[in-house]
Amino acid sequence: MRKVHPEFAYQSRELAAQIDGILGDPPDRKNYQKMLDALMDEYASGGGIEDLNMMAFALVDVIEFSDPKAILADAGDYEYGDPARVFAAASCPEGKPAQMLAALEENHPDLGRQAIVTAFLHKHPRLWDDDDMSLDQLAEGDEGDDDNDDDDMVSDDFAQMFDQEGEK
Repeated sequence: MRKVHPEFAYQSRELAAQIDGILGDPPDRKNYQKMLDALMDEYASGGGIEDLNMMAFALVDVIEFSDPKAILADAGDYEYGDPARVFAAASCPEGKPAQMLAALEENHPDLGRQAIVTAFLHKHPRLWDDDDMSLDQLAEGDEGDDDNDDDDMVSDDFAQMFDQEGEK
C-alpha cells in the first residue's frame, strides 16, 4: 500500500460522501445522471465550477487509468504534482467525456490533476493508505508523563503583575 497526502485522502472521502448525497436514499439514478451530464457539458465547453470535488465527480464514472503507478506516485504531493504525467495516465471515452478531460487539462491543469488523483483514489481504495491521525495513533509512544511539574508553576512575582488588588 502506498501512502498518499492527507488532503487527497480527505478529498477522496468527500467525493464518496458527495456521490452518496447526490444519489440520495433511495438512490435516484436519473437525478444522478442529470447532474453528471450537466457537469460534463460545463467542463467540456471550457467552463464549469473550479471545484476539486465537482471535477472529480464529473470524472469518476467515465475516467480510465492506463498508468496507476504514475497516479499513485503523484498522490504523495497535493500541491506540486505533475499535471502532464497525470493527464497522460488517464483517459475518457470519446465524446463529451474525452472533451471534458481535454478541456480540464487546457483550462485547469493543476486542479484537474488533483481531481484525477481524487477520482483514482476513490475508485481504488485498496491501493493506498493515508496517515492514521486517530487519537490512538497520535498517543502511541506517549509515556503519559504530562504531570504538572514545579517548573510549570507561575512565580508569585509574575502572578502579582496581573493581580488587580495587588499588594501596595
